[in-house]
Amino acid sequence: MNAPAGRFAARTVRVKAPGKVNVSLEVGPLRPDGYHSVASVYLAVSLYEEVAATSTDTPGITVSLSPESTVDLDAADIPLDGSNLAYKAAAIMADVSERSTGVHLEITKRVPVAGGMGGGSADAAATLLACDALWNSGLSREELAHLAGELGADVPFSLLGGAAVGLGVGDELSPALAKAQTYWVLVTADYGLPTPEVYRTLDRLREAGGVQAAEPVGVDPQILTALRSGDAEALSRVLVNDLQRASIELAPALRDTLGIGESHGAIAGIVSGSGPTVALLADDPVAAESLAEDLRHYGLTALSVHGPVPGARIISDTLL
Repeated sequence: MNAPAGRFAARTVRVKAPGKVNVSLEVGPLRPDGYHSVASVYLAVSLYEEVAATSTDTPGITVSLSPESTVDLDAADIPLDGSNLAYKAAAIMADVSERSTGVHLEITKRVPVAGGMGGGSADAAATLLACDALWNSGLSREELAHLAGELGADVPFSLLGGAAVGLGVGDELSPALAKAQTYWVLVTADYGLPTPEVYRTLDRLREAGGVQAAEPVGVDPQILTALRSGDAEALSRVLVNDLQRASIELAPALRDTLGIGESHGAIAGIVSGSGPTVALLADDPVAAESLAEDLRHYGLTALSVHGPVPGARIISDTLL
């Protein structure tokens, strides 16, 4: 139904975007610019953030969190100002869109905050796509991915989804063929691990141990082969995360979580990215759900997911 003449017609575009796990993550030495080169395989999994972008008749960008969020919003330190990645994404879109309006972003949080799964990046990816549709900007996915790269290394991947190899600082993405599903149990924590602190800890541990890390130049092709075929057993033998030791140094309980998971049927376990989310690999969806149920008896928050899944996509477009 059209709005009466002279009345502002508000519209809401709702988009969901996936979190990710790092199936592998190799980290090079600290560079002069303060960053680390990485070689990683990203897998988008079926745990989604949602962003509802609503046009407003007053200028500016506002952000709120939905009460339907499944993370503990009281414990999570989520800024709602210009430092929020979704806010920054909307600001970028407003700059490049000829017909931008004010916009309110309502974020439904389901991916753990500071959990190494790219939840904030998923919010940004969802916002880029939502504002593109809301303002009829007409940008291609490639153009949106270019803007996403300005927001952070994980944002382009959440926009594109699937599986991908990430080089450089994780921002040099190339899609990886992985049509077959793999099944995981994600064990989330009620605390976060700041990524910069995990990297600093890795550098400290390497220095203390006299470890000279090499610059990563690519990922193990066995990982890509296992993902392509969905061979969980083969994948279990090649999972690697150079940050895992540092994450466990900062949060020793992660070692217990990995041990409990593997003692209850996980065929492999790994800290995802900088943690503290633990990703446990299962044989099939039934095994994953059974494992998640077992872990809940230990008081752990365990979610059964699968991947790969598509990247950010519009789920509704409503004229209010």
